[in-house]
Amino acid sequence: MRIETVELRGHIIDNLTLPKILDQIQAFGGDYRIEDLRVGHSSRDPSSARIRIEAPDAETLEDILEQVTRSGAMISRQPEVELRPAPRDGVLPDDFYATTNLPSEIYYHGRWLAVSHTEMDCALVVDRRKMRARCLRMHRVRKGDLVAVGHEGIRVQPVDKAGDRQAFEFMSSQVSSEKPKLLVIRQIARWIREAHDDGRKVLFVGGPAIIHTGAGPYFEALVHAGFVDVLFAGNALAAHDIESDMFGTSLGVSLSSGRPVEHGHEHHLRAINRVRAAGSIAKAVRAGLIKRGVMHACIRRKVPYVLTGSIRDDGPLPDVVTDMPTGQDAMRAHIPSLGVAVMVGTTLLSIAVGNMLPATVKTVCVDINPAVVTKLSDRGTFHALGLVTDAELFLRQLARELGVDAEPSRPKKEK
Repeated sequence: MRIETVELRGHIIDNLTLPKILDQIQAFGGDYRIEDLRVGHSSRDPSSARIRIEAPDAETLEDILEQVTRSGAMISRQPEVELRPAPRDGVLPDDFYATTNLPSEIYYHGRWLAVSHTEMDCALVVDRRKMRARCLRMHRVRKGDLVAVGHEGIRVQPVDKAGDRQAFEFMSSQVSSEKPKLLVIRQIARWIREAHDDGRKVLFVGGPAIIHTGAGPYFEALVHAGFVDVLFAGNALAAHDIESDMFGTSLGVSLSSGRPVEHGHEHHLRAINRVRAAGSIAKAVRAGLIKRGVMHACIRRKVPYVLTGSIRDDGPLPDVVTDMPTGQDAMRAHIPSLGVAVMVGTTLLSIAVGNMLPATVKTVCVDINPAVVTKLSDRGTFHALGLVTDAELFLRQLARELGVDAEPSRPKKEK
């Protein structure tokens, strides 16, 4: 029999951390005894627990400890983190510690060090000279970098959701088409204002559905009003946004009549071609080729954006980053300053960006397809609030809640 004692602290009952860890112990072949449990008097008071874990052998105990420490448990005895050098560029030691998106610390040289750039599925790399730990993607690790292995000397802190859950206590499920949308959107607007009040930035991750549904003018107005600090998107959103300005269509469908127009299937290609000839979206705006729209607003308001490519892209636009690691790193440069991330109408980008975000960033996923929101949660972004609704309805109401006037349509001459 192998025995180890772990401790839990924080809102372990409100966040269901305690029952989750007890289930993990049994699921991996162990048993437990709760030696001490102190429950906070109110939802604001933290609780604590000390749990004795029993396992039939050392290997089983190791598996259990790996799971429960990733969920927020701390081993009572305090060993230091174990470090091993990376054997070569882009390769980690076999038993490297795979990070979560939760706030993390390592115990090193007798003190706890906070881990910076928290992100799931990374290596935990330590700089001995600077006494600093950070999350680093596998392909960015260099030979000789000191990488944390095993699970000892590492602890994670579950995010306190108690305050957020109170705002949504009228609906217990996170993903539902039956949520009272107005109340949820009102809370999202409150989060955006609070983030700005705290000096944090608001990220929007957008898909082409924003343009196809006619929500472009509302999003454009939010950019001009200063509620969008960073934009992540693909080639499609930018291309169809520019198409809508130049031709009044999106994917060849008139945004004023809702009918396909003659040769409309060519419009996005012609729009991309004009921007490529100009050299960039910014140059096309300065030349007067792009007169309105989301991308025009980003250029005029100096809102940074990252456009990343995919195998399906036409063109693509000259601003699109087609190398995936380079695109990921361009996005990561903006993440430390974020307070809120709002994802609208994009499956792949929502999941990809969600995997980069620390759990401390308030994250909202809006899509007409509930499976998109479910996939985001299933792939690790468990803290995301899902709202199943149309992009146009969401952005129109969000603009209204933020006090932003937006034109409902922009009639254009269809060419």
